[in-house]
Amino acid sequence: MVIDLVLDFDIRSGRTGIGSAGTILAAAERASLRILWVLETHLHADHLSAAQHVKAASGAKIAIGDGIGELQAYFKRLLNVDDCAADGSEFDRLLHDGERLPLGASEIEIMQTPGHTPICVSYRIGDAVFVGDTLFMPDYGTARTGFHGGDASALYRSIRRLLALPPETHLFMCRDCKAPGRDRFPWETTVAEERARNTHIREEVSEGEFVAMRCARDRTLLMPALILPAIQVNMRAGRLPPAESNGGIYLKLPRDRL
Repeated sequence: MVIDLVLDFDIRSGRTGIGSAGTILAAAERASLRILWVLETHLHADHLSAAQHVKAASGAKIAIGDGIGELQAYFKRLLNVDDCAADGSEFDRLLHDGERLPLGASEIEIMQTPGHTPICVSYRIGDAVFVGDTLFMPDYGTARTGFHGGDASALYRSIRRLLALPPETHLFMCRDCKAPGRDRFPWETTVAEERARNTHIREEVSEGEFVAMRCARDRTLLMPALILPAIQVNMRAGRLPPAESNGGIYLKLPRDRL
């Protein structure tokens, strides 16, 4: 499986590329691996998905949380587009909490972990969990909740669910924002480390304290630089908008809507 694939995109020129996805496909080929699943942890606002490219190259199925239709409907209205479904049918599989996907001799357990967005899911395989945008490295904290459908209380409960896993469980981050004073980008921690040291939500932090902190912090954050182009591609499961009459493909920039 591959998780949260990135389509190379330069917002200054509008150019796209498949170098990053191609690196993953080449690695799978070298290892004689077949890619069965392209998994999304949520509807991303910071990168464009390369899911369609990898699906075309490998035959993999694209999967996302089962609430995606509500977000598709919201963004269809915001962007005034009519070529995208609002029922999740752009994706091959909609994932429900607790279901399991086959992966060789293993299984992928679906853990719905809403809060950053209402459809966030984490993927558990044995003693490893890919947590999407929920937790970050202990010295950076947690994901923002100020997007449409985000909920700081829901995020608190989702994170507590993750931190109830065995302390030795490996947690793989969706991203690292590199906290001040650190000069490297790590991507792996453990439940025990997060319980003890997470700057936002360590063991003793109550839900009320977390919600007050998270909401206040969210009010200070700028929108992600790629949110508008990213949403237009990701709501279509990585498919670009249809070509217009001149053969060109265009990403919209809604004026004064956000």
